[in-house]
Amino acid sequence: MAVARPAWRRTVLAHARTVLDALEHLVGGLGTALLAFIALLWLVLAGLLCAVGVGLLLRSTLPRVVRVVAERERARLSRWGPEIIGMGPAPARVSEAFADRVVRRELGWLLVHGTLGLFLGAVGATLIVQAVQDVTYPLWWRMLPPDQASPSLVFWTVRDNGDALAVSFFGVLLAAVFVVLGPVTARLQAWPGRRLLAPPPDVDLSLRLAQLTANRAAALDAHATELRRIERSLHDGTQNRLVAVTVLLGATRRALARDPDVAAALLGQAHDAAEEALTELRTVVRGILPPVLADRGLPGALAGLAANCGVPCRTDIDVPGRCAVSVEATAYFVTAEALTNISRHSRARNAAVTLRRHGDLLSLRIEDDGVGGADVGKGSGLAGIRGRIEAHDGTLTVTSPPGGPTVLQMELPCGS
Repeated sequence: MAVARPAWRRTVLAHARTVLDALEHLVGGLGTALLAFIALLWLVLAGLLCAVGVGLLLRSTLPRVVRVVAERERARLSRWGPEIIGMGPAPARVSEAFADRVVRRELGWLLVHGTLGLFLGAVGATLIVQAVQDVTYPLWWRMLPPDQASPSLVFWTVRDNGDALAVSFFGVLLAAVFVVLGPVTARLQAWPGRRLLAPPPDVDLSLRLAQLTANRAAALDAHATELRRIERSLHDGTQNRLVAVTVLLGATRRALARDPDVAAALLGQAHDAAEEALTELRTVVRGILPPVLADRGLPGALAGLAANCGVPCRTDIDVPGRCAVSVEATAYFVTAEALTNISRHSRARNAAVTLRRHGDLLSLRIEDDGVGGADVGKGSGLAGIRGRIEAHDGTLTVTSPPGGPTVLQMELPCGS
């Protein structure tokens, strides 16, 4: 059951999540910045070799190297905000690549991210590592040789517990600096990528058009699949019950004149069959749009699914206001299908559902500590989940290495 948190606690938790997201963003950006720096060195080396006439064989690799690194950054940024559309294969010839506006923008990003982005990522990662080291310094400084008991950012030798506590206080200050500046630094590191790697305003958006066309086809397929499911449910369940009711009522009518007792018994059976038909019809209706969404909203509905899961499941839900009915229904059915898969196949001991709304983006994360190995491409329930999400122009990321854990991350537009 979801418990309402005090306003101050929600604020503190929200800022803590922002700081942790900033740390993860900076570390991820540091990784792509290292790739960008290596790509810059490769470009410089290839240019120098071409200048002396021995690097001509490397020329054809340059556009591909730039595009591969840029696509990695597009994918990373898309996980943290609005999707950045990929640009597909790079031009095969260097002359065509330099004539391509997108490639020129990627080169500009490569230069900025391979230098400034690398610096910001290194500063952020170093700051938090140094903060952890200094805060814990009183626990292990005595293990160091006396002449080496000096923290890297504090220019004195620690000789007693008082000095060690001073180092720990300095670590707290470093952590406070990161809490204040970490999110700003992460946004600054990501800004060149969002500015330069997004399609230019006048670029041909045929890829985006193709994606929207595919999403429309997925929506139609999902709609047709849902109609077939409803038809099967009505045909196999409710219709059979109603046929039984009509047969029993016919038998009752024929037995009324001959044997009223038999007619009464048949009428009771018809009543029971009608009740069963009504129950199954209600089940079908709930499968179309669960009433719990209207009664308790999405947070209450997901809390109910977690409570009924076959695996102990905790929830962390913070979604102010209501989303569109179709968005809430999609999030509900995705969670229901994912928790069903966890109960049946994962052999997990624990699961967790996290739901957040960031502006016009609804983020749902479902994870478990099971055996892993989930694959969207194997035609399992995950394929149906992806179809539901893509029908709303959302994205699904599944990480499930053998041995676990499995993490399902959904991003769904929820703007009005």
